[in-house]
Amino acid sequence: MSFEIVTPLAELKKRSSSKWRRFAPDVLPMHVAEMDYDIAEKIKALLIEKVANSDLGYTGPVPEVAEGFVKFAAERWGWQVDPKQVRLSTDVGVSAVEILRALGKPGEKVVINSPVYSSFFEWIPEVGLTVEDVPLVPAAETWDLDLSALEAAFKNGAKFYLICHPHNPLGKIFTEAELVAIADLAKRYDVVVISDEIHAPLTFAGNKFVPYLKVSDAARETGVVITAASKSFNVAGLKASVIVTDSALMHDKLKNLPAALHWRSGLLGAFAMGEAFSNCGDWLDAANAANLESRDLLTKLIADQLPTVKYWVPEAGFLAWLDVSSLGIGVNPAARIIEEQLVAFVPGRDLGKQYDQFVRINFACHPESLKRAIAALAAYAN
Repeated sequence: MSFEIVTPLAELKKRSSSKWRRFAPDVLPMHVAEMDYDIAEKIKALLIEKVANSDLGYTGPVPEVAEGFVKFAAERWGWQVDPKQVRLSTDVGVSAVEILRALGKPGEKVVINSPVYSSFFEWIPEVGLTVEDVPLVPAAETWDLDLSALEAAFKNGAKFYLICHPHNPLGKIFTEAELVAIADLAKRYDVVVISDEIHAPLTFAGNKFVPYLKVSDAARETGVVITAASKSFNVAGLKASVIVTDSALMHDKLKNLPAALHWRSGLLGAFAMGEAFSNCGDWLDAANAANLESRDLLTKLIADQLPTVKYWVPEAGFLAWLDVSSLGIGVNPAARIIEEQLVAFVPGRDLGKQYDQFVRINFACHPESLKRAIAALAAYAN
């Protein structure tokens, strides 16, 4: 197995990000969506050069961002993006909040699909809007989108649909047919679709990711994509993202987004994102290869040690969603595991109140870390 870009655990513990400071040093952190990898050398060199030149002022024009994303989208997904429709923003969360603030009215409903990234539950009420949950439905190999329930929510007055594509925590990639159906419903009921595609560059070989805005004219007229290099190139702390539209109609709807979205993004983050999308494809391929090996190891460890635990093999990303109800760990398994086994998972209830018997695990790590994490769960197996 080749994990050349994985940083040794002793070195990781010297890092100062939330992942390594939230819990005591003896706790193995498998919760935060951050890869245990060295960043791309080209990004590292760019950052060092900026610091060496004291080039740390306010963020001005950064055409490299749009140029980089346009290049990346064309090469990876065959999506032809107009650079004039790529806006620099602070991060994906701020982008979602400000889009909802600009277009929404107090009390309007925003559809989400639980289980889903916990921040979705925070962004929506932050601007006075209401969460309307249309849960995904568990099936044998993935979780399915309930299009009938989605249409009912749209018909009953929802004005926005915040979709996580690829999905966190499931690693599900919505199919082109699903996206076309979503777009048709959104156009019929005048719903704005905000597609969080931050995990898209992490699609595994053998799977196909299609951007929402690529699938149809209806998608382009109803949708906006929010994304960044932060997850896929491991630079979340640098704070920069993009808001992408693909129609004059949607671009015009967002004309009143605050200019501060641009200059509140980090200078280092903006240039790092441009460099990542333009010139770091080889590093991304290596990261995806390492993640695929880790995913396959996780699949084997679960089959061997946790045969009663339900697990859906991700199609993208580096997160996995585990139903640990069969282990009888208690009402909040993650809390008990961290106390007794010194391994931190994300509690399922954070991603939807009905999922208290689930945990989310980050598998972008050294194989020994993954083995320890699964051993922590196996301690409760009969």
